[in-house]
Amino acid sequence: MKSLQDLQPVRKALAAAARQAALIAEEQRRIALRPATDRALFLQAIGAVRPLRQAGNRLAPLPGNVLPVPQQRLLDEQSVLREAISDEFDVSTLLLTDDQLSYLRPGMGQDVTHRLRAGHWSIQRQLDLHGLRTDEAREALGQFIRHAQRDGARCVRVVHGKGLGSPGRMPVLKGRVHSWLVQKQEVLAFVQARPADGGAGALVVLLQPLVPRHGGR
Repeated sequence: MKSLQDLQPVRKALAAAARQAALIAEEQRRIALRPATDRALFLQAIGAVRPLRQAGNRLAPLPGNVLPVPQQRLLDEQSVLREAISDEFDVSTLLLTDDQLSYLRPGMGQDVTHRLRAGHWSIQRQLDLHGLRTDEAREALGQFIRHAQRDGARCVRVVHGKGLGSPGRMPVLKGRVHSWLVQKQEVLAFVQARPADGGAGALVVLLQPLVPRHGGR
């Protein structure tokens, strides 16, 4: 039989193994308790909470590819159109005293109207005002002229009609269109269209070329 001194290394080995097992068990216990501890700390930090009530009139979010409508910019543009063209403007003194009541902006050469009648500039855009009320026609014309100039068009046609279907067979829009066009800074001249282009029911309009702005957007 071995002496107690011979068993001493065995006892030390067993004690070391027991301590290692205890450390492993403690670490496993801490790992198991960690999620609960983290949750408790989170709840303690935010305080008491309660779920939101489900409302019946909740709005669904818009799809990500829907762009916002620039409502204010649209309103501003409509306001500019209304202010830039007046129905009270007296155009009679500005029209050339010919049989077609053509118009030439002051400072322009007299040959401009002759070349416009002769088709020197090709017609690039057209606006037909048939069937529109006065307010609708005014805004349609203002927007048409501005967009045509912005897109680089120089010569356009505006069809106002001969008034054959109007009360008294009078061209209601013809005089209005004359007045509106004279008030537009983009318009350099206009003449009555040739018979093939609408005759007395249309105008051929020469627009000022758009000068690009430098040093900004």
